[in-house]
Amino acid sequence: MNFCLNYFFAFTVLCVVLFVIVYHSQLSPPKSSQRLNSSSDRSLRTEVCDYALSKKLTFLWGKTWASPLESVSCQEYRIQGHYLSSPLSQEEAAFPLAYVMVIHKDFDTFERLFRAIYMPQNVYCIHVDEKAPQKFKNSVGQLLSCFPNAFLASRMESVVYGGISRLQADLNCMKDLVTSEVPWKYLLNTCGQDFPLKTNREIVQHLKGFLGKNLTPGVLPPAHATGRTKFVHHEHKGRGGYFMKRTDTLKTPPPHQLTIYFGTAYVALTREFVNFVFSDRRAIDLLQWSKDTYSPDEHFWVTLNRIPGVPGSMPNASWTGNLRAVKWMDMESKHGGCHGHYVHGICIYGNGDLKWLINSQSLFANKFELNTYPLTVECLELRLRERTLNQSETAIQPSWYF
Repeated sequence: MNFCLNYFFAFTVLCVVLFVIVYHSQLSPPKSSQRLNSSSDRSLRTEVCDYALSKKLTFLWGKTWASPLESVSCQEYRIQGHYLSSPLSQEEAAFPLAYVMVIHKDFDTFERLFRAIYMPQNVYCIHVDEKAPQKFKNSVGQLLSCFPNAFLASRMESVVYGGISRLQADLNCMKDLVTSEVPWKYLLNTCGQDFPLKTNREIVQHLKGFLGKNLTPGVLPPAHATGRTKFVHHEHKGRGGYFMKRTDTLKTPPPHQLTIYFGTAYVALTREFVNFVFSDRRAIDLLQWSKDTYSPDEHFWVTLNRIPGVPGSMPNASWTGNLRAVKWMDMESKHGGCHGHYVHGICIYGNGDLKWLINSQSLFANKFELNTYPLTVECLELRLRERTLNQSETAIQPSWYF
């Protein structure tokens, strides 16, 4: 009986806390920065996140923060959205980063990702899938118009999952970024369902530790991946959808007698290497050869970075880098299972995955859905901002607090 009463009391307290947070937090356009920055609100949000970490809370908020872009000026949006407005340390100011963000849906999740990685000294290129709804494109464009160091790619692709168009989307942004006046040191590519697990300063320090080497995790192709470059594949676009079709036609050997590697599509590249990609004959020919392979972004970067002597190459790197935390369905024995749900064999993180994410050494994690598991994103964002501000060497503006 006492156990039941204690459980009921704890549950009631939690519900009250959750109600207060839902009522006071970012579920509608903020009324003023003073209200949003109150220490009591932050304390309540922290309490719920701590509870979720310890109890694997499965509570789902019914809706998320509605962007106030349509009703306020850019200046007010940046303030009410808690965007950081100056570098937080000399180290970060001297080591700007470039980001490629390839997105196609879910504006709310993208907005949270953009805010989480935004720093005024960095530069951001966003590629929106050409076939995305016009409303989505307009929303992204409206957001970016408020930031002088963020822009849409000059050329958009209709992206096919597993096709050359996905790699080309990254390359389109990279071509824009190499002409940027921002003296960025490393380029990182992301997708709209990523979220950072480290602060900008921690990312900078991690990259600086590799002394100008590119991070392209990968190995020689395992058996299940050899068919990707052994047979000709074609993108199908139009009636019936967008997908890859494998043929029985064998591919010609790779150009320049290159050894093809297999790895992650998400990388960290130096500016010198990105310039090499657009100017070196080996890179140009490999791209041409890769146009009828399956998922070329998973062999293009790692293959080039294994060539001895190219800028920042790591010929024997293997899976070096700690760039992405991913829970694959076929690797549950290693990560303990997915507490959200799987899509295409990848975990969409739920609240029960928070502890695993927070303990990860990776720079980013994939994948998130703000509208499905809002508390997961909210808690990661809260922890990240707290750590970011604790590391700051500059005066903290009140609006930077959530």
